[in-house]
Amino acid sequence: MAQTLLAFDYGLKNIGLAQGNSLTATCQELPPLKARDGVPNWDAVEAILTEWQPDLVLVGLPLNMDGSESELSRRARKFGNRLHGRFGVAIEMVDERLSSFEAKQQAAEQGHRGDYSKQPIDSIAARIILESWLQG
Repeated sequence: MAQTLLAFDYGLKNIGLAQGNSLTATCQELPPLKARDGVPNWDAVEAILTEWQPDLVLVGLPLNMDGSESELSRRARKFGNRLHGRFGVAIEMVDERLSSFEAKQQAAEQGHRGDYSKQPIDSIAARIILESWLQG
């Protein structure tokens, strides 16, 4: 059965977004959400969830290379818990080690100049998280 999926790449300034379908194994990047110290505009999050009606929401878990948790991974878990608590959506945390590195490589291949504040790559990372889950 096909599932509609949303993936979030949690960050303190931007939260990347991607949408996908489990049947077709296709993904697309969506515009990132702005965040203030990791807190998004919850009305914007609600609008996205209402528009896409996901069966499952994936939240990237930024673990350290040795698999241990960091302050950012704890905050990403908290973000996932808030998504579930506020909107009742099913959440799955996904190991996202190296997704930002891979996103930077893909962006560079597409001509990105490296100014991530002007041209964020967070939604590329969200797409990579979603693709890795689909390939899982």
